[in-house]
Amino acid sequence: MSEMTTKILEESLGKIVLVRLRGGRKLRGKLKGFDQHFNLLLEETEDITNAEKTRKLGTIILRGDKVTIISPPPR
Repeated sequence: MSEMTTKILEESLGKIVLVRLRGGRKLRGKLKGFDQHFNLLLEETEDITNAEKTRKLGTIILRGDKVTIISPPPR
C-alpha cells in the first residue's frame, strides 16, 4: 500500500466512506480500521446498492480482495 493511500485512509478514520465491491455492491459506513491488505472495518454500515431499498448491516469486516473502490469523504 502506498504512503499516499495510507494517509488518505488514516484521514478517513471515523468518517463515512463509500465502498464499491466486486459484483457491483455499494456500501456506506464509518471507517473504523484497515490494514495493508485493504481489509476494512466499517460501523453503521448500509448496503446502498439499491437506492430505493437500503439495508442496515451494522458493523462488518470487508476482505480487501473484494474491494474495488474506496471513496473518502470530501475534504
